[in-house]
Amino acid sequence: MTSSVRLAELIRTHQPCVVLTGAGVSTESGIPDFRSPGGLWAAFDPQDYASLESFGRDPVRIWDFYGRRFAFLAEAEPNDAHRALARLEQLGLVEAVVTQNIDLLHERAGSREVIEIHGSIRHAVCFACGREETLAAVLAQLEAVSAPRCPACDAVLKPGVVFFGELLPVAELERATQLARGARLLLVVGSSLEVHPVAGLPLETLRAGGTLSIVNRGATPLDSRADLRLDGSAGAILRDVVRELERG
Repeated sequence: MTSSVRLAELIRTHQPCVVLTGAGVSTESGIPDFRSPGGLWAAFDPQDYASLESFGRDPVRIWDFYGRRFAFLAEAEPNDAHRALARLEQLGLVEAVVTQNIDLLHERAGSREVIEIHGSIRHAVCFACGREETLAAVLAQLEAVSAPRCPACDAVLKPGVVFFGELLPVAELERATQLARGARLLLVVGSSLEVHPVAGLPLETLRAGGTLSIVNRGATPLDSRADLRLDGSAGAILRDVVRELERG
């Protein structure tokens, strides 16, 4: 029995299945990850470019970094991993996707139940009055100004992603924890499981008597706790899983 067939069987027999994705699920769309030796934080110090302190000190510099990144992400296309997870949801075999990613690619691939635990490029937010501006409106502003401003109060907008020093969105974290506790199978795809509290979600599943499977390039701290651990292309593995499950 191949690894993909084994994973398909786990998904078929362990319902509900919840998926947790990290940066590794989007690298096949040309989006660099954060923490690998060649990742984004190897070239940019996250405390300089992804903290509330740095944003408050120099929002123009932070928007120069994020504006270019947002424009790139807006043009990226979902890959086979995103499409496979959307198809598994359509088949009734994935209850939800909890993602650490900000790129909207799960949604664009067709997934409906997506919990964006670290925020997303979907909008920017005004800390002064609470107004949200869409990605399209933000990118349009950035063609003319160095940092987008709130149309209501003229304060500088903040990217709608969770910065270091900022709390995760409470509703999303509570929903993700609830899903993890109720999952008979938590499938981790493309996450090194190093960033907390999201990295603790698999433990919620295990403590509740559920099963853990991991698809990731490289080791994770929970490999020894997984019933199945696959190292390889998320797109290729999940594409094969879908084919197996569609055969019935």
